[in-house]
Formats: sequence, C-alpha cells, structure tokens
Amino acid sequence: LFSYNQHKQAMKLSAVVPLLLVAVPIARGFVPAPAAARLRLGTGTVTASSFVSPTTSSLYAAGDDKSTEASTDVDDFSLDALKVAGAVKSLNDRTIVVKYGGNAMTSEDLASRFCQDVAALQKLGVRVVVVHGGGPQIANMLDKVGVESRFEGGMRVSSPEVVEVAEMVLCGSVNKKISSGICSAGGLALGLSGRDANILQCTKMQDKSGYDLGNVGEVKDVNVDILEDLLDMGIVPVVSPIGTGIDDESDVAYNCNADVAAGRIAGEMRAARVIFLTDIAGVLDKK
Repeated sequence: LFSYNQHKQAMKLSAVVPLLLVAVPIARGFVPAPAAARLRLGTGTVTASSFVSPTTSSLYAAGDDKSTEASTDVDDFSLDALKVAGAVKSLNDRTIVVKYGGNAMTSEDLASRFCQDVAALQKLGVRVVVVHGGGPQIANMLDKVGVESRFEGGMRVSSPEVVEVAEMVLCGSVNKKISSGICSAGGLALGLSGRDANILQCTKMQDKSGYDLGNVGEVKDVNVDILEDLLDMGIVPVVSPIGTGIDDESDVAYNCNADVAAGRIAGEMRAARVIFLTDIAGVLDKK
C-alpha cells in the first residue's frame, strides 16, 4: 500500500484512480454505453487504504472516525487521498473497464502515467480491462500510405483498405505499446485484438441516416469467458476495437467504435465501473 510520507513525496496520478470517484455503476444490459461519465484528463494524487499524517505521524485508515476528527491537521491532498483510498477499497476484486482514447495517447507523459495507474490498480486488487482507441494514429498512417478516408455522421467510413490500416495500427503499434507500458510499470498485461478468440463479434452497422459506412462493425456479442480467464490469472486484457464477423463472415474484420465497444464489454461483464478517459466529449446520452 502506498503511503503519504512526511516529506510529501507522493505518487502522482494522471487520471484513472481519481475518476473512480465519479464513474457510474454499470448494470447488466448496458449495451450502447451512454454517458456513464463524461470525463476529461487531469492530474491528481493518490494513496491507498491508509496514509501517514505529516503533522501527527499517526496512521489513519480510510473511513476511520479519527481521520475526520484530524481533518484540520491534514491538507487537501490527504483528504482527497482518503476518498480515493475508500473508492479503491470498495472496488477490490471487482471489474472496471477503462476506455483509453486515442487523443489521450498523444502525450508521452500522460501515456506513461496511465500505464502506471493501471499497474497500481492491478496491484491494489482491482480487475482492470482496457479498451483503447487510436483515431489520430490511424489518421496519420492513412496519410502516410495514401489511403483516403472520410467521416459520415461522426463515424469513419471504413473501406477494406481503411480497415486494413486501422487493424495494423490498433492491433499492432498502439495495442502493444499500451500492454508493454503497463508491464514496464510493474503490472501484467496482454494485448489483444477484438478478433482474437472472437472477443468482439460484429455485424455490419446499418447507419440510421442511410450512410454506407463500409466495414464499420456493430458489436453483437462479447466473449466474456476469455476476458474473465485472463483477469483470474492476474492479467490486464488490453483490447483493440477491431471485431470479427459472425458465421459466414468470420474472416471479415470490422472497425468498431471504441466507446461503444468498451460499453458493451462493461455491460456483458457486469463491470462495477466504466470510465471514458479522453480529452474531448466522447460518449453522450440522448440529452
């Protein structure tokens, strides 16, 4: 467990653990992932289930009455840390799904902190599933290889050529960078494509506005068993949002919206929390 020492040399956290305080519980059947949380990147600090007061050198447990009585002796950091500690404790051995947005990966510092956060949560007994995007990275690669793409109704029209590039970027460099980063931070993670073990089973999305979006997938089913098995082994699954077709289309790759994929995985796994980690408005409800 982390401690807050008398020199205030505290572990800095980018976003994930503080967001546990505001993420909304997920109920079974939460398929389209409406606005469980509309969150923005920030910075914060963390301790775990206890800390040492810099003024009294007394050890206070999260939720202890003494921590409230001694609130005048601790600074804002300590009070926030107690709240975070309580949130983490309540999620021990429970599953959370974190959608890690592509725009949130553009800062090397934030990317490093994200991996440290996930590793810390894993060590604290939280079962973490990461679902990542990679829009900016896909756009950069499409420009490099000269493949044109466009958006219709907020969705990237995904021709077979676009999906091929998206799969190369998401399942290759982006996915492995995240999983290796978590491992380097002291955690244990395994990068997976949504096509692996039929994790994300999709059909072609039918756009309500009549746009032909090409190989954009609508997630119809999730292989929860493989994700649960990995979590039981102490491994963080890092899933890229490239899905596979069903039955006769089992060899077809589909480009899925990462927000929707994360929400569907959270619903199927009956996750305690789903967190959308991004610097832009991502998943909105009908209001």
